[in-house]
Amino acid sequence: MGGGTGERSGAGGRVHAGDEVVAALVRERGRGLVAYAYLLTGRMGEAEDVVQDALVKTVVRARDGVDLDLAEAYVRRAILTTFVDGHRRRRRWQDLLPRLGAGSDRPAPDAADRVTAQVAVRAALATLPRRERACVVLRFYEDLSVPEIAGELGVSEGAVKRYLHTGTRRLEEQLGALAPTAQDDDDERSRA
Repeated sequence: MGGGTGERSGAGGRVHAGDEVVAALVRERGRGLVAYAYLLTGRMGEAEDVVQDALVKTVVRARDGVDLDLAEAYVRRAILTTFVDGHRRRRRWQDLLPRLGAGSDRPAPDAADRVTAQVAVRAALATLPRRERACVVLRFYEDLSVPEIAGELGVSEGAVKRYLHTGTRRLEEQLGALAPTAQDDDDERSRA
């Protein structure tokens, strides 16, 4: 494409340059990027700051133009790196990770139970060391495989397995009472 748009067509579709990459990312994928950063940081303000820092890095890197999908992947990597490397102060989790759900896909019976589960999961996640927490988020929220997590974090697959095992065990120790059991299911059926 000609003119002053700074866009041109490439093998992966539309290619944007500089500020246009940021504008397109914010417009089309901003909510998802902030949500991802929020899961890692636990604070909305910090999540927005991390995303902003990652977007600035993308602008610098995208001088020659870059496909939107590649730019998003770069921003996600920058968000994760910022979190894992500890450039921010200690964070506290503020929301329940949807896929952890205190060990169950079954919704809590009422709002009070959901709030109780959310508070418990937040507290349990806050106790995990950074690498364990990052592995848990990448595995259960981002649905990444062990090799993908290893690549994202720059560690061995064995280390990822250890972090996941230890992190999951710690969460189970703290959340065990909240996780539904076969006995809970039998009790519900007998009441029906």
